Amino acid sequence: MAKKRIVMALGHQALGTNLPEQKANVAQTSKLIADFIQDGCQIAIVHSNAPQVGMIHTAMNEFGQQHGGYTAAPMSVCSAMSQGYIGYDLQNGIRAELTRRGIYKTVSTVLTQVTVDPYDEATYKPVKVIGRYMTAEEAAAEEAKGNYVIEEAGKGFRRIVASPTPVAIVEIEAIKALLQADQLVISCGGGGIPVMEQGCNLRGASAIIEKDLVSGLLAREVDADILMILTDVDAVCLHYGTEEEKALSHMTVEEARNYIAQNQFEASSMLPKIQAALDFITSGTNRKAMITSMAKAKDCMDGKAGTIIE
Repeated sequence: MAKKRIVMALGHQALGTNLPEQKANVAQTSKLIADFIQDGCQIAIVHSNAPQVGMIHTAMNEFGQQHGGYTAAPMSVCSAMSQGYIGYDLQNGIRAELTRRGIYKTVSTVLTQVTVDPYDEATYKPVKVIGRYMTAEEAAAEEAKGNYVIEEAGKGFRRIVASPTPVAIVEIEAIKALLQADQLVISCGGGGIPVMEQGCNLRGASAIIEKDLVSGLLAREVDADILMILTDVDAVCLHYGTEEEKALSHMTVEEARNYIAQNQFEASSMLPKIQAALDFITSGTNRKAMITSMAKAKDCMDGKAGTIIE
């Protein structure tokens, strides 16, 4: 019997914010992933990286300012660094948990580039805030480089970058090969390293790709059975945060589209998850998407919690 193939998108709660927190959270996350492997599932992991890439961006920029001969690191390089050190903790944590259970399976992190369209409308409407607060002088210097900044009243200025739609996963064949060999693969971390094609070269883009959207793209490319998006709520809700809040245990594609038209989902949080789910489900047959918290992930697989879209 073929193993059920799941693309699992891990949110902030799975990793934490700083290095000690990440170690502790990954230990718990590894237990959940090992449960799915033990149940006979095949897993491809995508993870978030917002606090981590912000920390790296700030550290590299500060180092460049304080030490002659060094420069600030571009966003693409910061994304690559975050993939490396998050993947390192995840693959070691998962490997250790599997070994404790007598399961000997290689866990690999693929440094993943994702192409974006330089003419994507999102390029001209930056939405992702990154890095530390800056003075007006530092903000002006960023703008002189062609970067975008915003001012937060009473706090200072921060850099803001675009979030274009992912077009293609550059290392997709390597990811497919690992899954075909029944290995556990971690890829597309933080939405992938955003790159643009220029002839034979790939050039890093000053952007952050939505992790949920690239998770949906990966699920389509590897022909997954399930796209599971783990977040900080147990289920998708209508009228979220109001007295009329209502959790949804199930949605059809048509219902989800209607809710989008009603602006039921916050643009910067739940909407990308729903859109990723719809793109995945409608590009194949017999596919499901699940949105829930880590605590409810196993129950969601059994249809007892979370939100299932099909």
